Amino acid sequence: MPSVPASPPEIPDGPVHTLLDVAVDALGGARREGQHRMAQAIVDAVASGEHLLVQAGTGTGKSLGYLVPAVHHAVTTGERVVVSTATLALQRQVITRDLPLVADALEPHLPRRPTIALLKGWHNYACRHKVSGGYPPDEPGTLFELSAAEPAGAAEHPATDDTADGPGTARRAAGSGRDGGARARRAFADEVRAATEWVADTTTGDRDELVPGVSERAWRQVSVTALECLGQRCPLIEDCFPERARAASREADVVVTNHAMLGVAASGSPGALPEHAVLVVDEAHELTDRVTAQATAELSVVSIEHAARLARRHGGVQTAALDTATQSFGALVAQLPAERFPHGLPDDARLAVAGVRDALREVSSALKPDPKKPESGTGIKVAQSAVLAAFEVAERMAGDADGRDVVWCSRPGDGPAGGGVGGAGGTSVSALHAAPLDVAGLVRTQLLAERVGVFTSATLELGASFDPAARTLGLGGDAAWQGIDVGSPFDYPRQGILYLASRLPPPGRDLGEPQLAELERLVSAAGGRTLGLFSSRRAAQLAAEAMRDRLDVPVLCQGDDQLPTLVREFAADEETCLFGTLSLWQGVDVPGPSLRLVTIDRIPFPRPDDPVRAARAQAVDAAGGNGFLQVSATHAALLLAQGAGRLIRSVDDRGVVAVLDSRLANARYGGFLQRSLPPFWLTRDPAVASAALERLRK
Repeated sequence: MPSVPASPPEIPDGPVHTLLDVAVDALGGARREGQHRMAQAIVDAVASGEHLLVQAGTGTGKSLGYLVPAVHHAVTTGERVVVSTATLALQRQVITRDLPLVADALEPHLPRRPTIALLKGWHNYACRHKVSGGYPPDEPGTLFELSAAEPAGAAEHPATDDTADGPGTARRAAGSGRDGGARARRAFADEVRAATEWVADTTTGDRDELVPGVSERAWRQVSVTALECLGQRCPLIEDCFPERARAASREADVVVTNHAMLGVAASGSPGALPEHAVLVVDEAHELTDRVTAQATAELSVVSIEHAARLARRHGGVQTAALDTATQSFGALVAQLPAERFPHGLPDDARLAVAGVRDALREVSSALKPDPKKPESGTGIKVAQSAVLAAFEVAERMAGDADGRDVVWCSRPGDGPAGGGVGGAGGTSVSALHAAPLDVAGLVRTQLLAERVGVFTSATLELGASFDPAARTLGLGGDAAWQGIDVGSPFDYPRQGILYLASRLPPPGRDLGEPQLAELERLVSAAGGRTLGLFSSRRAAQLAAEAMRDRLDVPVLCQGDDQLPTLVREFAADEETCLFGTLSLWQGVDVPGPSLRLVTIDRIPFPRPDDPVRAARAQAVDAAGGNGFLQVSATHAALLLAQGAGRLIRSVDDRGVVAVLDSRLANARYGGFLQRSLPPFWLTRDPAVASAALERLRK
């Protein structure tokens, strides 16, 4: 049964507290009681075998709070600990800064120096065999075959971290027609050359260490997926970067990975993680979405044709039957409505997918290496991996509708349909998608079986309860767990005000004049210094244009430039405002006088057309629960807590969080959402909020 202590227990003396003090002293920090409560709770959980949810507010120092007991347990017992972070950037911070500092500080106080390892997905490592020419090129005739009229040169734009192609994408040269295409080809070739030269020098093959980074398309030329890897048949297996990383993880005391890898493991991939006794999940509020994304499949004409093309090119296989089935599939998908199918695919769609599945099975059976041409093995492997991936998706979608999957159709540019949970992104082609209705079972059986799970975040207690978060993680029943809040060093009631605009009309589809007028008054009182969080890009842009017309302060809007650039400009100029959407709700850390006001335009309920969350809410209702509260309101509570948490980032910060959605103050569910927010001082009086902001300008 979960339990939440009414008051923090007294911190006993013990090895973990001594070690934590040593680590904090080595970093030049000060003792934080919440950090010690967290460390002791982890020690107790591992000893008892209970799973643990730890809410550790901003400023608690939760990284040290879990790393010190993790290192101590691993070294003293010989039981490996796996630590997972939400993103590769956070993973890099832990493995390059936090964990080495802990290891250095604790080494004199432990029986031996702790060993650490980094583990990422296969595609994040370069492949020596591919770079040496062991694999056929993905794009024949495009890598290095530039004509004399198109000499190679340095890419015209530096690599950045926030472009559409993902991490490390280099912006293509602007332009159109022959000249623009030539510049794009030169830039691409330069990226591939840079990556190839780097592979010759790197000792890890880790893409993160390639600076400046390259586009996903260029990285594809020097890497392979796990399915494409030749494994023990590779002539360069002894020098394989991902194999080395996995070997190191099997010997390390503490292994650092990311939630995407946990998603691979939860989906049933054997050997994705080394054996371990304790799993620590940082930013645990993001885990279920990451597992869902990893387990979501897509089937489109493009993906099927890609597999067929590789089969013809590398295996010499005839694909006439597959081409016919693909054509029928494409014609049918083009006619399907862009919506969720609550009872599984319609019969005609299921038959079309089954036809593709059967044709892919025939192609897969025909793809066999030619013993007379050993060099054909790598090409066959590439083709087999693409065909197998498409076959597994088709087989999943053509199966019986057993209620385990959410199935839907998307159109180009659709929001949630292409991106699964959360509504992020869209698709470039019409496609069918399948996502697991529930991942709690996957987390419980694949990630937590026979090991202790420690889940930590600044936002785990929603509606003053850990139960919503625990449900999503598969905790309950036979899985004993405890939830604790170790607090925060911030004095929220003294440092911040929560202003609920209770007198405004409920929000409509677009920002109305009452909301814009309220926003204008608040931003004016703050003298800029505003982070505006909006539920849609359209709303952010509309508000930015309105404030630029009405106020004499700089207003930046997401999309004006790369996000890191916008955040730097916002932090550097105290009068500047920054408006944007989801990336800003969870990713901005701007302490100091540049941020005095956080505005939220509306409660961030999931979009009604988000297929996965809509299906999950419907399933809860069908089981006799409240789908709105358990799914939609819980999702909104999490994002509200994350957004409001942007205001106070240090003990010196002061300001106002203003929610312009009157439903938070007036609706029946408003209390649940309010209890999920930091305990700011509450007011519904606009004059009080404005006066406080004006005082902070002096």
